[in-house]
Amino acid sequence: MPESKRFLLRLDPRLFEALRRWADEDLRSINAQIEYLLTDQARRAGRLARQSTRRPPRDMPPDELDAEAAAMFDEAQEKSAAETRD
Repeated sequence: MPESKRFLLRLDPRLFEALRRWADEDLRSINAQIEYLLTDQARRAGRLARQSTRRPPRDMPPDELDAEAAAMFDEAQEKSAAETRD
């Protein structure tokens, strides 16, 4: 991951407190909360490309990837069914 850029950000104290409470609720640092919000808005505005959520290992052949994905799907289905029964 590339190194983050650092810069000073001045905020209204009321906004800072609102962000602090929100970050606490989301179990994030204030910095991570601000970065999350800015990233989300930049993507929604079409200014930042979306990243794929999961990248396959580079050394795994495609047929193994399909088998792994199928196994993960089956596992999730079984877990969901078990939670529904309980």
